[in-house]
Amino acid sequence: MTDADKAEGAVEDPSAASGAADDAAAPTGAPGGGGADTAAAEAKPGRDLQQLWVCGFLAVLGVLVIVDAARLGGFTASNDPIGPKPVPIILGVLLFAVAAFYALDTVRGGHGEDEGANAGDRLDFKTVGLLCAVFIANALLIDWLGWVISGSLLFWGAAIVLGSRRYFLTLAAAVVLGLATFYGFAIGLGLGLPAGVLQGIL
Repeated sequence: MTDADKAEGAVEDPSAASGAADDAAAPTGAPGGGGADTAAAEAKPGRDLQQLWVCGFLAVLGVLVIVDAARLGGFTASNDPIGPKPVPIILGVLLFAVAAFYALDTVRGGHGEDEGANAGDRLDFKTVGLLCAVFIANALLIDWLGWVISGSLLFWGAAIVLGSRRYFLTLAAAVVLGLATFYGFAIGLGLGLPAGVLQGIL
């Protein structure tokens, strides 16, 4: 190899080395490589149609509230001229409206922001099912056991299902909350919640 060839190779080597360095330093998502488009596609969340279960629950709850309110008597009193119907009917209509707007937002791709340790988690059907069972048990037992007992079991059961492991402390707090709501309705609002087996004691 002549001196001229060596010199020419030495001139070409720095550019090749520079090109290799540029390739190594270039980010994976550089334009032209398709990395940015792929990352953006992966980062873009899809529609979380599981939220439609929540929408359906709210809609059914709203309908039940409206139907139950419509069955109330039309009696009024001097201190309550509008009667008991309007407030639950308004609440039922609002529940149904929230369900409709929530469903529309879900279908259009809306979603909540994932934060904290539970980011990316999906709807936990087991927890939702257990919570529904606790509420149904309360509805079935409230007339027999009374609100203080059934409400305390409702609060305690919901706390356990949601992860509380301080069973006795949670039960004590649930009993206090049940008594507070019972006397709060009786004294503050003049409404008597079912006393059940504790009739004559409370």
